[in-house]
Amino acid sequence: MYKLIALLLLLTTHITFAEPLELYWEDMIPKDYIASDIPLDHNNSMQQQNLDAPVVHELNGKLVKIPGFIVPLEGDNEKITEFLLVPYFGACIHVPPPPPNQIVYVKFSMDMPIESIYDAVWVTGTISTTSWQGDIATVGYSLEGIAIMPYD
Repeated sequence: MYKLIALLLLLTTHITFAEPLELYWEDMIPKDYIASDIPLDHNNSMQQQNLDAPVVHELNGKLVKIPGFIVPLEGDNEKITEFLLVPYFGACIHVPPPPPNQIVYVKFSMDMPIESIYDAVWVTGTISTTSWQGDIATVGYSLEGIAIMPYD
C-alpha cells in the first residue's frame, strides 16, 4: 500500500500542466493576408464581409486563452454552453459580423456560469480550424471550452 502511495506521489510531482497560449485577434489572421475591398451592400447592412478570410492552420489543436465578447447561442444570463466569441461588443447583433477568422464558435460540454454576457471574458480551450456556420455568421475557428472567466 505504501509503495502505491509513494508511486502516485512520485508521478504527480512530475506532471506539468500546459499553460494556454494567450491568443489575440490579430494572431488569428495570417501575416500575409490582405482583406479585399468588397463594397458594402447597403440594402443588407448586417451582411458579413470577407467570407474568404483565411485562418492560421498552425493554431489547430493548441490550448489557448482568448479575450472577447459573448454572442449567446445556447444558455441564458447565468449559464452558457454554446456561443460565438467575437473581438468587440455588439458584433453579430448590433453591427455586421467580422470576417470568419475573427469569430470563434465555442462549445462547452456542460453549463458554464457567467457573470454578465455584456462584459469581456477570457475563454480557455482547445482551438481548431474547423469552420462553423449559423444563421448570424460564418465562423473560421471552433473551440472546445475548458474555462471562462471575466477579463481583467
